[in-house]
Amino acid sequence: MARVTGSAGEKQQPVSFIERLAGSEGFCVLFREGMSLVEDAASYLDGDGRLEAKELARNEALGYAAESMRLTTRLMQIASWLLLQRAVNQGELTRHQAASNRHRVKLREQGLASAPDIFQRLPERLRELALHSLRLQARIIHLDRLIHAPETASAEPAPAPSPVEAQIAKLRAAFSQ
Repeated sequence: MARVTGSAGEKQQPVSFIERLAGSEGFCVLFREGMSLVEDAASYLDGDGRLEAKELARNEALGYAAESMRLTTRLMQIASWLLLQRAVNQGELTRHQAASNRHRVKLREQGLASAPDIFQRLPERLRELALHSLRLQARIIHLDRLIHAPETASAEPAPAPSPVEAQIAKLRAAFSQ
């Protein structure tokens, strides 16, 4: 936060850079990207994805089902968060109301549902959608943490990241290239 001084040297309220970011053109781009991804995924899963899933072997079909469910859940969280932030930006809710337990969207990092070898054998479009949603999810979780940092600063410290999860993430990254 930066302090802004008024005309006669009087101090005004601090300017929150994160709140400015959340109401900026950058947020509008993020909103459009998220909603477009939701539409693209729905269109794929209801159309070509169904046809492609029918052609898969048993293990891949199970992987497809798990991955599509995880993708849908992840995108529902993303869309809910984006819509809530837009409501704040448009003055329909205050930042305080949006942060309340009644309204706040609890974002959880969700990795891929499939083992890397199964994931690589899934239809290319499903893989693209899943990976795009993971990148978008990471950006939104980062932004959400920045927005709510003052509220969570006094809370318990976050648990240390699991070394196993870090290794799994590295493996997934290696197989996704």
